[in-house]
Amino acid sequence: MDQCIYQKVSGSKICFLILYVDDILLATNDKGLLHEVKQFLSKNFDMQDMGEASYVIGIKIHRDRPRGILGLSQETYINKLLERFRMKDCLPSVAPIVKGDRFN
Repeated sequence: MDQCIYQKVSGSKICFLILYVDDILLATNDKGLLHEVKQFLSKNFDMQDMGEASYVIGIKIHRDRPRGILGLSQETYINKLLERFRMKDCLPSVAPIVKGDRFN
C-alpha cells in the first residue's frame, strides 16, 4: 500500500483514506462507514468536511450515479501546461509519436 493510502475493512465494507499534504479524500462503499470515519477524524484532528470531491490534486472527478460511471479528467492540468509552453493553439493528435520513430 502507498504510504499515503490507508484502508479500513469491516466485513464487506471498505473505506480508503487518501492523504496528500493537508488534504484527505475518502472513498467507501458504505455511507455508515464513511460517517464513522469522518467522526473519528474530526474528534482527533482539526478538519473541515468539504462535501463530495469534484477536484483532487488537479484531477476533475465526474460521477454519473444512475449509469454507475466514475470518471477522472486531467483536462484543466493539460490546458495549463499548454498555456505555459505557448501551445494552446496546437493541433491535437491521437499519437504524436509513431512506434519505431528514432530520435537523435
